[in-house]
Amino acid sequence: MKQTALITGASNGIGLELAKIHAKKGGDVVLVARSKEKLAELAHDLANTYGIKATVIAQDLSEPNAAQAIFAQTEAQGITVDILINNAGFGGHGRFFERDLAKEQQMIQVNITTLTELSHFYLKGMVERRCGKILNVSSTAGFLPGPLQAVYYATKAYVTSFSQAIAEEVAEFGVTVTALCPGAVTTGFVKNLHFISFYFSWLISSVYVLAYFAKR
Repeated sequence: MKQTALITGASNGIGLELAKIHAKKGGDVVLVARSKEKLAELAHDLANTYGIKATVIAQDLSEPNAAQAIFAQTEAQGITVDILINNAGFGGHGRFFERDLAKEQQMIQVNITTLTELSHFYLKGMVERRCGKILNVSSTAGFLPGPLQAVYYATKAYVTSFSQAIAEEVAEFGVTVTALCPGAVTTGFVKNLHFISFYFSWLISSVYVLAYFAKR
């Protein structure tokens, strides 16, 4: 049966690869990110290549009530979301007390608040249908403290713990919740972390390989 996956942060990196893989398997996609132009181009390519339906929702996930806006749009269009992939997220580098507090608050909004709200909105329908999947993209950063990336590491600890907890709550309803915890991956986020040394760079994984195994 054809399933629809809603993917946040779908315009690049892990989200982009997950969207391609799901479409290749014949599933419809709802693509969510800030850039309407990038999403429209991706939707066109996926629809033409794989004969699937690709819906675009341009939304800044750092805005309060972003999750409500996304949910309202899928409801208005009669889209049943079978798979929710909370991929969007970002980090930063520097001493916490020296970083722009507004940026840290935006990070918490995207990495924690919007992810939590989207999970809440779509999980109810999945439980009622007694089927569905949520994939929350966390990180190995969530397993230890991260000086110079304190808030980012803390947000990923939340994602992992939250995912494990609600997975137990919904298991009896045939719904699965998974936390994907990659290490460093070849995304724009990692490439912008200029402090990564040559010695460390060999540990960085291919974004395609990660997405492929995440969707298995």
